[in-house]
Amino acid sequence: MANSFEFDAQIRSGSGTRAARALRRDNRIPAVLYGAGGTPMQLSVDHNEVLKNLENEAVYSHILTLNIDGKQESAILKDLQRHPAKSIILHMDLLRVSQSDKIRVHVPLHFVNEDICAGIKAGGVVTHVLVDIEVTCLPSDLPEFLEVDLSNIEIGGSVHLSDLPVPDGVEIVALLHDAGRNSLVATVQTGKSAEVDGVDEEVDGEQSTDEPDE
Repeated sequence: MANSFEFDAQIRSGSGTRAARALRRDNRIPAVLYGAGGTPMQLSVDHNEVLKNLENEAVYSHILTLNIDGKQESAILKDLQRHPAKSIILHMDLLRVSQSDKIRVHVPLHFVNEDICAGIKAGGVVTHVLVDIEVTCLPSDLPEFLEVDLSNIEIGGSVHLSDLPVPDGVEIVALLHDAGRNSLVATVQTGKSAEVDGVDEEVDGEQSTDEPDE
């Protein structure tokens, strides 16, 4: 992997809502590190450092290095709690990894050759159904992303999970547990069909009154 991510973390002694609010006032994010048979650790990390790293999508599918009181721990970002209305990270869950144990991670999909896609040249429109997928592998085999080649997809054609090339040692979780979950990844439709689908989705979105939980 070309990218490398390091976070300077501090052990925190306090817990609960009041302690978490005090950390956030100091521009720090409460976090917890757990897994791989190790003792869970209550940590805090610098908010600005985290925001800067989150600008790179690769941080979500990389092994992170945590510098904790002079020692290093390897981990992946397992969960991230964001403020519903502000650019503020409220909490981080970090999963400790062992080089000998497989991990499950969501990796982004990169759609390539869309400009030469056969279906687009014929007047079709590409719809990206998935933007990431969950894979399982050893930490050393974790890919930064998976490519979805659209060059030969005709109008009416599609790409499914089983069509994706994956590196050696990497498996797609959905296909492991249920062969029937060969989900659609992308499709090419006629311009008219894609327009109708887009309108339906927009109407559904306008009717939704759900609000994010705080």
